[in-house]
Parts: sequence; structure tokens; C-alpha cells
Amino acid sequence: MASSSHVTIRKRVACLFLLIAVIMSGLGFRLMYLQFYKSNWLTENALDQRVRDIPVEAKRGTIFDRNGRELGVSISTESVYAIPAEIVDVEGTAARLAAILTLDRDKLAAKLKRRQAFTWVKRKVDREIAKEIHMLNLPGIGLTQENQRYYPNDNLAAHILGFTGIDSQGLDGVELTFDSYLKGRSGSIVVEYDARGQEIPYASHQFIKPVEGHNIYLTIDIVIQQIIERELEKVMQDTKAQAATIIAIEPSTGEILALANRPDYNPNSFAEFSPKLWRNIAVSNAYEPGSTFKILTTTAALGEKVVSLNERFFDPGSVEVQGRTIHCWKDGGHGSQTFQEVVENSCNVGFVNVGLRLGVESFYKYFTAFGLGKHTNVDLPGEAKGIIIEQSQVKPINIATMSMGQSIAVTPLQLVTAVAAVANDGQRLRPQIVREVRGKDGEIIRGFTPDIINQVVDVETAQEVKKVLESVVANGTGKNAYIEGFRIAGKTGTAQKVGAGGYMPGKYVASFVGFAPADKPQIVMVVIIDEPVGLYYGGQIAAPVFTGIMNDVLQYLKIAPKITEAETSTTKETHVIVPSVINLLVAEATQELKKSGLSVRVEEAGERVADQIPKPGSRIPKDSSVLLYTMTPRYGAGEITVPDCTGQSLREAADTLAEVGLRIKPIGVGIKSIRQEPLAGSKALPGSEITMYFE
Repeated sequence: MASSSHVTIRKRVACLFLLIAVIMSGLGFRLMYLQFYKSNWLTENALDQRVRDIPVEAKRGTIFDRNGRELGVSISTESVYAIPAEIVDVEGTAARLAAILTLDRDKLAAKLKRRQAFTWVKRKVDREIAKEIHMLNLPGIGLTQENQRYYPNDNLAAHILGFTGIDSQGLDGVELTFDSYLKGRSGSIVVEYDARGQEIPYASHQFIKPVEGHNIYLTIDIVIQQIIERELEKVMQDTKAQAATIIAIEPSTGEILALANRPDYNPNSFAEFSPKLWRNIAVSNAYEPGSTFKILTTTAALGEKVVSLNERFFDPGSVEVQGRTIHCWKDGGHGSQTFQEVVENSCNVGFVNVGLRLGVESFYKYFTAFGLGKHTNVDLPGEAKGIIIEQSQVKPINIATMSMGQSIAVTPLQLVTAVAAVANDGQRLRPQIVREVRGKDGEIIRGFTPDIINQVVDVETAQEVKKVLESVVANGTGKNAYIEGFRIAGKTGTAQKVGAGGYMPGKYVASFVGFAPADKPQIVMVVIIDEPVGLYYGGQIAAPVFTGIMNDVLQYLKIAPKITEAETSTTKETHVIVPSVINLLVAEATQELKKSGLSVRVEEAGERVADQIPKPGSRIPKDSSVLLYTMTPRYGAGEITVPDCTGQSLREAADTLAEVGLRIKPIGVGIKSIRQEPLAGSKALPGSEITMYFE
């Protein structure tokens, strides 16, 4: 019996030791698992309980224009955060915060109950709200400084600048394309707490300083941008168009001096606008250019030597290609004319014949040389390629229609870049929107130099085309782009819009593209008006817009007139000053305009003239048509208060007036202005001329 009892005891002891061994092995394996596989997770959780990491946002770089004027800046604001472990009364804290921050109380309480070291309550609040939060002195609730993007000129250059999100990340425009330079690097404040959630007095607190973003200097000039946007507002009001775009570019560098679209939006409150308005149609929308494209056809034809300027063509009014009849815009045609006159008259029949001479291979060679069907690689998001028929599928009818700007679609930026190549003696450059990137100390981080892509045509051909385009303004369809004392070159365009079922009746795109001075171009500009109401020919509504802008821009750039007195007097004989007929009876207004050699077109059925286009004082060719409105004026009377520019320099006065939509007429050669007409405080219509006397 004793022996059996000893055996039982030994078995029990063995089982006990075996059980202990299993338990110890399990603990060992668990220790190894925690040590080797879960150590990072445990370390992070321990730090979450012991360390509070409060983010400090980096200040985003400033965006300047080419002359150092601020376009996009960062201003200080405060954001509300919570450290849930330190909150004593979650429900009470949520209630008090929700009342001030207009948040949902229950959702906020649920957020504050989460097991996390740090959470945002509300980002970038108003200064007054921040003060209220600070005065509450709630445990676990704090404020930290962040930066908010602010655009001091509101809508100005909105489609260039773009906007940023809540985390100051670029979402559109150069804010997006240059985000890596602008955003900087965020910092943080690291504070240690004990097990009870109290700050450890002598712990090693750490401040990781944020690194500010770099500053960006754009190629645009804010004064030219203001002039262009002023004229855009006027043309949208005058024509009741659906949209409009104007781009100005420096041909010798490819730098974009101004780019604007209508309709637009305010990037300070971009979320309040439809995303459709964010779209930069200057680079993202393709359209059939119509007759402005004939500049490229002319360049290709003269470059390939398939035609000379003196070669004669006969236009009977139409031409048949592959069984399809293509009509000239002029009933009955232009008859016998030289190729130069074909360009001056924008004769469709003449261009169809020249295009067919070029043929598919030569035409497409120039498409490639001008960069059509490809991105221009401008530093703006959302750029479209345009639409070109595959070369292998092109038929003679396609060549015929493309030669006059149909059956091909380009973006406004592609067109102005192509024309800039002609103006730059045949050399095409990449369009640029950023001049340089600078650090906070002013050092250049990245510079941009003119990016030459290719030589489209030789210098001699380009100069020949420039002379032809100058004759278009002097003698042809572009007469309304004339500016006294300057050589202006350009081409009008009127294109019927394409819809799902073909061309849409009654819907047109009016345009003008040109440059000045014609002999040594300093600026190339395109004006595009989409679906104007009433007049829709590019020569009637787009060319005068070009003139209004270019006249002010040439003056601002201090480009002096170069046409001789003899040439000026000759031009004066073919042009007249439009008299003011506003407030006259329609019959009296008609008689007055006919005395000046102008024809009349009356809109609406009122008795008296409420407004007129072109505006009084405009210089236009004889026999041009003046549009009279008889019901409601296109501008409200006294819309602009004339600012006080006395004591300012010419440049300062020009800038001041341009900012409010007025033009300057300087008299004298002094440094400072001594008086002005009309006087400061009086009312003037947008675009009115203010005479400044200098001594």
C-alpha cells in the first residue's frame, strides 16, 4: 500500500511540474512575442499615453506677380484641438464647444470619447470664436496656430492662382502645380505627461520648428491682369456672352503676362461656387478657332512656297470639294484678288484652294511644328490637347475645312502660343506662368529661362506673315483693332459652335488674335467671346476689346508710337471718331452717325438711345456699323468714383486708375501730376479716360 501511495504522489508531482513547465513555456513564448513582434505597437501606445504631439503647421509660401506684388498670402488663424485623456466632463465639454462652434453636440461627444492622444475639434476658426474658446479654459481643449490662405485681390487671376484645402494643400492652379515648393514642412510641440494625465514638470519637452514654404514669382503682371479683367467684365456685360477668355503672352520669352476667364470665382470662398466655375477654360477647353486659324494656314503656305502674296485667285462665292459646297462668308464672293487680299478679306474660297495645294503631309508637318494636338506643358493643371483628325484618316474635304479653321479644335493657350511663334520670327517657346522660386531669404531655388521648342518657319517667312497680318488690320477685316500711332497685326475669327448634332444655329464664338508692335512684337493677345447675343462677328466685338486692352497695355509698358505723321494722316482719312448719341432720339442719333460716315443698327424698340457700341470717342474705320440700344444702358450711370491721383507719378497714376477700370491720358512730361480732369470724387463710366496733367 505504501509503495502504491508513493507512486501516486510522484505522479502528482510530475504532473504539477509538467503543468508549471507548460505555463512557463507559454509565458516565455508570450514574452518573446511581445518583445519581438509587438514591441513597436507597445512603444507607440506607451508614447500615446505619455507624450502629446501637437502639430504646428508650416507657413505656406507667398505668391507674387512678376514685380513682387502679393497675389496669395498666408495669414495666421487658430484651430481648436482636444486631448481626450485630459477631458474631465466629456458631455459638458461637448455641449459648451458645440454651442460656440455650431457643431453637432452628440457627434462631438462621441469624438471626444475616442481613445486617441489628439484630435481636431474645428480647424481655422474666426479670431472672436478663438477668444471665446480660450476664455472657457476647458481641460483637454486647446488652441494652436495655423495658417489660412488669403487672396487679397479676391477674384483677380483666380484661374491662375487656384486655391488650397483645409490642410493648406494646393488643390488647383499654381497652388497645386507648385505645391511641393509652397507647402513647407510642418513642425510639432512634444509634451510628456504622467499616468494621471498631468504635465511632467521637468520632462524634456521638444519643439520641432516648422519649415516655411518657398515663395513663387509668377510671370503675370498684375496691372495688365487688371486691365484684361476690366475689359472682360465690360464685354460680358455688353454682349451677354456665355463665357469669355483673354490671354496675353510675351512672344520672345513665352511668359504669360495675363490670363483670365469669365465666368470666374473667388478663391477665398471657392466652396461657395460651382466646381464648373473653377475650370480654367483658357487651357482646358478646346474650340474650333475659325478664321484666326488662317494665320497658321498662311504661315504653312508661305513656308512651303506653294503660294506667293501676289498670286491671284478668283472667288465666285463658293467652291466644291468632294461633292460638298463650301461658301465664302461674303455673298457673291470676292472676285479676283491676290493672296494678300485673300488674307485681308479672310476669303474662305481662297484658303480652301491654298489648303488643298498644301496637302495632308505638309499641313500636318506644320500642325506638329505649331504644337497642335499636344499639351503646351504650361505649369497649370487640367490642360487639354485639342482635337485633330488622325493623319491617316484625313480626306480632301477635311483639309479644305481645316484650312479655314473648321474640323480642328485648339485651346486658347495653344492658339496664342502658335501665333506668338509667328510674332517671334518663327521660334516657338513653351508658355510659362512661373518666373522663379525663391527661399525666405531671397535666394533663388529654381529659375525659369525661355524654353525654346522649335523653329516653325524661317525668319523671312515669319516676317512676311507679320506684314500680311498688319495689312489685315490696316486694310482688311481687322480694322477695328487699329490703334493710332502703332503698327498692329492680327486676324479676326467667327466660328459657329459645334454641338452633338453638328453646328448649332445662332451660336457663335467671336475672336481676335493679334500682336503689337507689328514690326517688333512685345505682346501677343487672344480675345475669345463665347455665344455673344446680338452681334457675333469677331471683327465687330472681339477686335475692339483687343484695341481697348492693347492701347492701355502699350502705354503701361511705355512703348512709344512709331508710325510717321504721313502714315498717321493717311490712316486718319479712313477712320472716324464715334460721336456720342446717348440720350438722343433714334432718328437724331442715326442722322448724327451718318454725318460721320457710319452706318446704324438699332436694338430694341425704345424712343431714345440708352447706350451705344462702340463707345463715344472710339476711332473706327469709315462705313463701320454702330449698334444702338434704346431700352436699358449697358452700364449703370456713375458706376465708378474717380480716385485722386494728384501728386502721383505717371506709373502710379496709371496703376491707380487701372485698378478701378479707368484709362489715363497723360499731358506733359513732369514727374508728378498736378491736376486731373474729371476731378477726384466725380463719377465716370468704366473705361473712361482721365486726363492727368504732369509738371
